[in-house]
Amino acid sequence: MQSSDAASRLPRQPGVYQVTLRLEAATRLQVGALGDFEFPAGWYVYTGSALSGLRARVGRHLGRDVRPHWHIDWLLAHGRVVSVATCVTRRRLECAWNQVTLGLPGARIVAPGFGSSDCRCPAHLIYVGDAERAPAGLRPDPAG
Repeated sequence: MQSSDAASRLPRQPGVYQVTLRLEAATRLQVGALGDFEFPAGWYVYTGSALSGLRARVGRHLGRDVRPHWHIDWLLAHGRVVSVATCVTRRRLECAWNQVTLGLPGARIVAPGFGSSDCRCPAHLIYVGDAERAPAGLRPDPAG
């Protein structure tokens, strides 16, 4: 996924988003103050909100050589983004989207608290398996 092309096509309005990424090899990472975690190779879905605008937030995630700020920045330095799903809304739907993703067969949390410091979700990064291809059904109903 080309970062500048993809970012320029994103809406400027606020919304929620999911970034699907692939980690080719198991990786042990220190995720800021959250802690040290072992991330198995495979597919991950990160769900977030962009209340100041999807283009700015997701564009930052797609950028190269980004100084880590958000939890996802630590993992993006080691993974490959393969898709981004967005929904323009002012509603806080990221927890609902995250719950749908967590309900996928084989989905699990490998880093408790990852991306969820401002809500009650166990994490906003979901490991969805190590299959060669991404699992089907990663994008929930945008209406929440």
